[in-house]
Amino acid sequence: MIGRIPVLDVSPLIDCGRRPAKAVVGETFRISATVFREGHEAVAANVVLRDPAGRPGPWTPMREQGAGTDRWSAEVTPDAEGRWSFAVEAWSDPVADWLRTARIKIPAGIDTVLTLTEGAQLYERAAEGVPKSDGREAVLAAADALRDPGRPPSARLAAALAPDAAGALARHPLRELVTVSRPLPLLVERRRALFGSWYELFPRSEGAVLTPGAPPVSGTLRTAAERLPAVAAMGFDVVYLPPVHPIGDTFRKGRDNSLSPGPHDVGVPWAIGSRDGGHDALHPDLGAFEDFDHFVATARALRMEVALDFALQCSPDHPWVREHPEWFRHRADGTIAHAENPPKKYQDIYPLAFDRDLRGLVRESVRLLRFWMDRGVRIFRVDNPHTKPVVFWEQVLAEVNRTDPDVIFLAEAFTRPAMMRALADTGFQQSYTYFTWRTTKHELTEYLTELSGESAASLRPNLFVNTPDILHAYLQNGGRPAFEARAVLAATLSPSWGMYAGYELCENTPVRAGSEEYLHSEKYELRPRDWEAAERSGATIAPLITALNRIRRRHPALQQLRDLHFHHTDNDAVLAYSKRSASNTVVVIVNLDPHHTQEATVSLDMPRLGLAWHETAPVRDELTGETYHWGRTAYVRLEPGRTPAHIVVLRPSPPIGGSPTS
Repeated sequence: MIGRIPVLDVSPLIDCGRRPAKAVVGETFRISATVFREGHEAVAANVVLRDPAGRPGPWTPMREQGAGTDRWSAEVTPDAEGRWSFAVEAWSDPVADWLRTARIKIPAGIDTVLTLTEGAQLYERAAEGVPKSDGREAVLAAADALRDPGRPPSARLAAALAPDAAGALARHPLRELVTVSRPLPLLVERRRALFGSWYELFPRSEGAVLTPGAPPVSGTLRTAAERLPAVAAMGFDVVYLPPVHPIGDTFRKGRDNSLSPGPHDVGVPWAIGSRDGGHDALHPDLGAFEDFDHFVATARALRMEVALDFALQCSPDHPWVREHPEWFRHRADGTIAHAENPPKKYQDIYPLAFDRDLRGLVRESVRLLRFWMDRGVRIFRVDNPHTKPVVFWEQVLAEVNRTDPDVIFLAEAFTRPAMMRALADTGFQQSYTYFTWRTTKHELTEYLTELSGESAASLRPNLFVNTPDILHAYLQNGGRPAFEARAVLAATLSPSWGMYAGYELCENTPVRAGSEEYLHSEKYELRPRDWEAAERSGATIAPLITALNRIRRRHPALQQLRDLHFHHTDNDAVLAYSKRSASNTVVVIVNLDPHHTQEATVSLDMPRLGLAWHETAPVRDELTGETYHWGRTAYVRLEPGRTPAHIVVLRPSPPIGGSPTS
């Protein structure tokens, strides 16, 4: 039902209000609504947030986004975790109506006495709603002045416009015909749901020993823990482990996805389950549970969290195959259907048939998640969630987050937009994206505008630059400069980004031309890396990765998603964008061409940077430490291998001079 004053199209709105919009503690986001009324009377609006206890906070005034648009908005910032709600209040503004009329009639001498008398009555009524401690006397003084026949009409009107009275009425307006929208839900989660730097590693490769003519020796969780100080030193917040469970023997894959494995091939971690157990067991080569606990504790001591892969699929040797045959789809010949994506076949993996026993699979999934939560895991990267029913995830995530709202789920879903959005709406705190395949200026601008816009209330992107499955042609062909550019983009476009081990070494050899698979992929074999030798030789971009994560932690603007703005450049190989958070403003300019030096003139949208069009400002490049002086246009020259990007911060100090170019 439409109220006395229509309040329509309130946003953010998820699933018609049946599901909550999302934010994190301290995140500022915009609430908007269409507000209008009949005739020409003035309207106004405000937002009211209610905290998890149902207590209303101070209302936040909304502003019309453009004269005559009827679209009003305000920015709010929740300060605690929990389930909040928000509503928009719209109201008639009689003081604004009177002022608009008085400014016309008084100078023109039309109905002067009557208009001033009506104003005095209005101000007296408005003063009743203004606290004594916050300007009531100033409003009453304005009312007295409006009634004072000893003053000229223009002076009486000027008294009503005095700053003290106007300020008091702005803080405590006279509201009539107040109409309140229906309350909408808002879920406020912990900061890690929005902001973090992720590092993926295979524990079995860290500390592995490969000796010609001898069986390979797997790394363990203990040897992998020895790698954690270096990961933490690069500034990562989350260390993500692929499945650590026993791997099946039946149809085990060999090196480079061979169907003919050798006796010492280690298999794919996602082919979960053997005689040693299933999803609640550790692979014997990795160690015992005390070793897992040591890994988690080491990460925690280094101020990192451990994320664990949650892959709901089985090898043919998984205990579930024997204990719960009803959880699988059987073919006409009685065999269990293996996974396939024709023409690809995954004979070593059995997918689950959720509709045969949805309740049982929900119950078992929650049990498994809680098993690992009890061992200190509070983040799960969910493998291929789009191949399971959305209603399944709705029940699993709701049950876990009902008692443990701090647990975070990342959806590894490179699939249709509708499914990715549905998973986010259902409760996944983060999502993989199409970022890997967006490489041009137009593609990045269009896609990140979408991710940072309306969809940000539900889907939080985590921009991984690579994964064990994805080595994009841009990295294959662009060499080290391509790795540098993509790292800068991911780390500054999104508050959450990630990389798979080996990225810092610029590993870029595909298994064959036209493939996104790595040669000698770590999915199928042990891949110990000589990190110390790479550091000694300089064959690593770890210093850049470290700098990017340090810059991210230093600047709040890079820790949020929703205030991303792209600026014009006159070169399609150069991308420019900015982010703002309160007084912190960061501008990033990246050369997208890994092969050639590119020059461009950047036309900065100064108001989006908090400046007037004519202003100039000193800026500091956070990558080089150099300072420049920029106005609405800036010349840049970016050379691959030397200067992949500028990450400049507008300094709050007054202009100090300097070069207008870089």
